[in-house]
Amino acid sequence: MKQLLILSGKGGTGKTTIASAFIKLSNAKAYADCDVDAPNLHLLTEQSSEPEKADYYGLPKAEINLEPCIQCDECRKNCRFDAILVEKNYKVDAFACEGCGVCEFVCPVKAISLKLAVAGELMLYSNAKKVFSTAQLKMGSGTSGMLVTEVKKQMKSAAIDTKVAIIDGSPGIGCPVIASLNGVDMVLIVAEPSISGISDMERIIKTSAKFGTKTAVCINKFNTNIIKSEQIERYCKEQGLPFIGRIPFDSDAVKAINHGQTIVDMECASGMAVKAIYHKTMELLF
Repeated sequence: MKQLLILSGKGGTGKTTIASAFIKLSNAKAYADCDVDAPNLHLLTEQSSEPEKADYYGLPKAEINLEPCIQCDECRKNCRFDAILVEKNYKVDAFACEGCGVCEFVCPVKAISLKLAVAGELMLYSNAKKVFSTAQLKMGSGTSGMLVTEVKKQMKSAAIDTKVAIIDGSPGIGCPVIASLNGVDMVLIVAEPSISGISDMERIIKTSAKFGTKTAVCINKFNTNIIKSEQIERYCKEQGLPFIGRIPFDSDAVKAINHGQTIVDMECASGMAVKAIYHKTMELLF
């Protein structure tokens, strides 16, 4: 099974819009949403059943047992994250706690222990023909990369016989993107013709290069800034990267998405452009 990962250096480029169109065009039997901070691929893909859900446990958090606690204040004084709060009694701020274990170590009466905390929720839509893996990270959790890894494992564990899996990645170049990149066969970068869009595109290209992953680039909303679009194409040529197409800004795309459709579900300029990019991508992937 070949894995195609769709990325963008920043949010708002249309990455998920293109991923959903690719899923439709390929009639994908396996796909995943690895944007665990704000998953939304499920809004544009039809699911025939409710998902199987499972808690995802990330890093441990400290808990204080008030019964043996003698309020010696050692935990608060030694916590570098200011996660120990003192009101009527001592308690732990779960959002501030990093699970380092210092408080547990310094407590003279062993009133503090580290316990695994729920950091998110894994969701798996699956049947005999199709599998869709996604997850939602709990607010304040810092284990997004680890959760992305679990999302990909969940997709592969369903053992669906298919040639290609489509993965919608996270924006940026942080931990969830690095976890998404691990093990994929190709990356399609969706660039935006703006100053920040070009800067972030260059960063994600360099990140992908560290993994030695085959990479191609397309531009979404290219006609909003022709000069910047030409700059992106020149950059790809200079770097020896395949540039595989332009997608115009299209008000019909907004209408399709607002109705829960992909841009290839209707006749529109953006949909036609994505179809051409899809075929070029598949040629590069295989």
